Amino acid sequence: MGLAHLATRFTCSWPWSTLVLLCDGRVVCGCADPYAARVVGDARTSTLHEIWTGAPMAALRAGLNGGGAAFCGDCPLKLPLGDGDAPPQRGLDVPPQPSRLYVECTAACNISCFKACCAPETGITRTRQAGMLDAGLFGRVLDEAGPFLGRIDFFNYGEAFLHKRAVEMCERVKRDFPHIYLYTSTNGLALGEESARRLARSGIDEVTFSIDGASQATYERYRRRGRFETAIANLRAMAAEKRAAGRDVPVLNWRYILFEWNDSDEEMQRARDLAAEIGVDRLAWEITDHPEEAFSRRFAPGTAEHQRIRHEIWDTSNLGNAIPGATPRARIEVAPMVPGLPLFARRGRLFAVRTRVHNLSTRPFPREASYGRRLVRLGAQLCDASGIVLDRDHARAWLPRPIGPGEQVAVPIEVLAPPQPGRYQLKFDLVSEGIDWFEACGSDTTLRPLVVL
Repeated sequence: MGLAHLATRFTCSWPWSTLVLLCDGRVVCGCADPYAARVVGDARTSTLHEIWTGAPMAALRAGLNGGGAAFCGDCPLKLPLGDGDAPPQRGLDVPPQPSRLYVECTAACNISCFKACCAPETGITRTRQAGMLDAGLFGRVLDEAGPFLGRIDFFNYGEAFLHKRAVEMCERVKRDFPHIYLYTSTNGLALGEESARRLARSGIDEVTFSIDGASQATYERYRRRGRFETAIANLRAMAAEKRAAGRDVPVLNWRYILFEWNDSDEEMQRARDLAAEIGVDRLAWEITDHPEEAFSRRFAPGTAEHQRIRHEIWDTSNLGNAIPGATPRARIEVAPMVPGLPLFARRGRLFAVRTRVHNLSTRPFPREASYGRRLVRLGAQLCDASGIVLDRDHARAWLPRPIGPGEQVAVPIEVLAPPQPGRYQLKFDLVSEGIDWFEACGSDTTLRPLVVL
């Protein structure tokens, strides 16, 4: 089978988890549909349950189980299947509601990003049947799906906070359904200082500011008509409100797309310094390959420079950070310390392992966190004798207290021995719960041989 076959066979998991509510009330099946080409229903005339379990979604799922669906068209979310690869088989009996919902408040934007598909000049707003999401419709959808949702992404195309009731809608999500992880991404320009502070108090879990530069001259090359100082002032206001309240949410990200005009060491260092001074939780670079004449060749994948900042890149891991020292790093010592001596256990029984965890970064490892996410625990992953992971979530241990920068703490962990005797390995790592393992951002793990008797 050749390239033509590769192009026609694909898979996608989105129809088993996610729907996207557009600002006019129509519903699409993925977040990469700027012009509403793949509509699966209309929340103005149907319940979300009817859309989620209806004929268009059922046919889409069945098609994907068969290796593709014509409905998907040129959607960039498709994952090609290689020669001989069988399409993943996912169940066709889905829960009554999706577990994740994107909410588009508007497709309009207050700036024009250079050659972006959602820039006002593309006519994206003319593909919507309404300019702003009806707040009553949002409330009905939320009341219906809220008990089933694990996450709401409060953005899609356009700038969400151009909607006059956007902050109020965020407050309602966290008031009525505090279990929902609420995330938004914004250019930060439609928020004033008071609305930024109000959003910080809403209970929202995570806010990403897209600011591509560390000065007006570099910023406006891509974010045309944008004001760098306005975006920074609103980011600063949110950070100040969070700090004054003594809360760990919202997590504040500064996402910085690298282009040829903003990728110098000097400009990137200014962003690092400013992010640290404001109190941003995470600064991360985003790598793009468009526009063709503008993307950063210096940090293109495969280059030495890309490798140098790999743990500071947005999509590499969920913990990597360009603020010096903020990427979590740990050293885990496991007793006994005699080199080469394995751990011993009887099959199917719990056994205790003594460890000592050292914080090698400049940020504390929290023992507790709002809504149970981002707290840090010690994990023991079960591996076979060659180091291949068999069970990534084999055992967990709570930290006895927060571990500050440079501190070390004894952390005992109880591990259940596998039921089959033999030789294994245990991989010890720290995990920011619900986010990522430290290993993903370059922190060292500790492997110890395990003999099960």
